[in-house]
Formats: sequence, structure tokens, C-alpha cells
Amino acid sequence: MVKHVKLSVIVPFYNVCQFAPDTLRSLRANARDDFEFLLVDDCSTDATPDILDRAVQDFPGDARVLRHAENGGLATARNTGLDAARGEYLTFLDGDDWVAPGYFADLVAATEALDCDFVRTDHVQCTGRKRTVHRLPHGLRGVPIDPRAVILPADRTTSVDYPYAWAGMYHRRLLDRGLLHFTDGLRTAEDRPWIWRLHREAESFAAVGMLGVFYRRGVASSLTQIRDVRQLDFIRAFDQVLEETARDAESAALLPKAVRTYCAMIAHHLESLGAYEPALAKKLRAMCHAAIRRMPQDVLDDVLDSMDLRRSSVLRGIRRRSPAAAVRGGAAA
Repeated sequence: MVKHVKLSVIVPFYNVCQFAPDTLRSLRANARDDFEFLLVDDCSTDATPDILDRAVQDFPGDARVLRHAENGGLATARNTGLDAARGEYLTFLDGDDWVAPGYFADLVAATEALDCDFVRTDHVQCTGRKRTVHRLPHGLRGVPIDPRAVILPADRTTSVDYPYAWAGMYHRRLLDRGLLHFTDGLRTAEDRPWIWRLHREAESFAAVGMLGVFYRRGVASSLTQIRDVRQLDFIRAFDQVLEETARDAESAALLPKAVRTYCAMIAHHLESLGAYEPALAKKLRAMCHAAIRRMPQDVLDDVLDSMDLRRSSVLRGIRRRSPAAAVRGGAAA
């Protein structure tokens, strides 16, 4: 008889041998007979595979290593875990982060008590020795509500601006409905279409005031620190948000939020052009110009009028350029 798996924890690893032992120790401190831990090695080239193999040999519970023959990125690695998961509930962790002892059991209990499609949690951001609490931007705690109801307002930080997949727990019915998989191959911003889809299409969610996830920032190998071609995937990610939101029955209400968030991300990248190699900076400018031209222009006009002068000036500048000029602009801000 196959035992019932209460929780599947999906943890992608890629070249994190420096941090994987801490992550694995935290998983061991969360083991339970009805939990499974799916450790996805995304074709690591350092000592990570050996660390994972040793860890599962004496893991106090069900832990498996799932291997990629080639590196696919975080979205693809999470999908590999989702395809293998047997749990009634599912959650995620990244291979360089960690969780407090007993955290997953507490979160399962809270999720079951609330009886909703998914719950979202706060987290602790760790930069060196500095610890900062980051709160889900939804003040009502412990009360199930319609996830769609907290997408807006457009000009405020809302739950779709807090996309971290590991900051929450998700009922299996969402997986069965096709709402938990990520867009395969996205190298960055993979959680943006994902969180928008959850909030548009799931039926219920709740915020819980739990602190148990520790998110490591400032890691040299992290995509938040690297300015290479993978960063440009944010455009494909936000194009998907716009395309899917435009098909929604309430698109007129939701599109201003989607466009504003996309514009804020474009402005952020344009203001960081100096960190890119010149050829990549040129490509980024051209892609940002094309992305702005693809947006619904009436909605974009309203968004630019409502944004602060610094960002709106950057966006209006790239919008006015011809595609050729956008490419010629190089790394100038």
C-alpha cells in the first residue's frame, strides 16, 4: 500500500555547494514520515551532486535526488519536482536558502485549518549577517479570501508584487488544474506569470503571519547579482503576464496594474544599463523599446502620467526612440 504523502517540498540546486549543507540541515530538521523532499540537481558542475547523494543516504525521511542532463534553470527545475510530487500539499525552497526547524509542519497545520487553495507567508531576508523581515503586502491575516480581490490597486504594492514561490504552500488541486507549473525555460522573473495566474484563477487564499523561510541575498552566483543575457527573460515573463491578463474577463480593470508593474521593471533595468556589457545593453534597450510598443498604448499613457517623474522620463525616452536609435543608444542611461 502506497503511503499518503502530506507534503512535497521541491528544492532545486545548481552550483550551490557552499550553501547546500545548510539548506539540507534545515530540511532534515523538518522531516516527517508523511513528507517527501524532492532535490532537483539542475546539472551542477561543482560538488553539489556529491553533497546531495550523501545527504539522502541517511536522510530521516523520504528524500530523492532528481537529476537534469543539462541545465534548464529554476523554472524547469521546479517543474521537474512538480511532475514527481505526490503530496496533498506542495511547497518550494531554493538550494541556497533555509527554513526554521518544524516550519513545514506548522505551515501544513495552518494551511489545513484555513482550508483554502494556497497560503502565503512573510520571510526573513539574509544579506551577510543582516536579517530583515519582509512582509506579504496584505494586512489581513488568517482569513481566506478571493485571490483576485488583492491584485489591485494598480498604484500600490499588492500580493502579485510578492511573487516568491517559496513563501507559501499550495494545495494539490492547483497542480491538478495546471496552475502550479512555471513557464519552461524562463531564467529570471519565472515567478511573475506564475503568481499572476494563481491570483487570477485560484479560488481562495490566505495570508499567515509565520516567519520560517530565510532567503539568502548577495550570493555571487545568484541571478540577482549577475547581469547577463538571462536577465533579459524578464521581458518574456512580463509579456506573458500581459497576454494572459488581456484575455481575462476583467482585463480592463487588471491591465493597468500589469502594465505599471512591467514599466517599473523596464525602468529598473534601464537605470542599471551600466552594469551590462555594451552589446547586451544595446540589445536590452531595443527589447525594452519593442516591449513598450507592444503594450496597450492607452493604458500605457495613463500609467506614465501616474508614475514618478524619474521613471516616467526614462520610459518616455525609450518609447520615443526608433528601434534603430534604441539599439544605437548603447549603455547611456
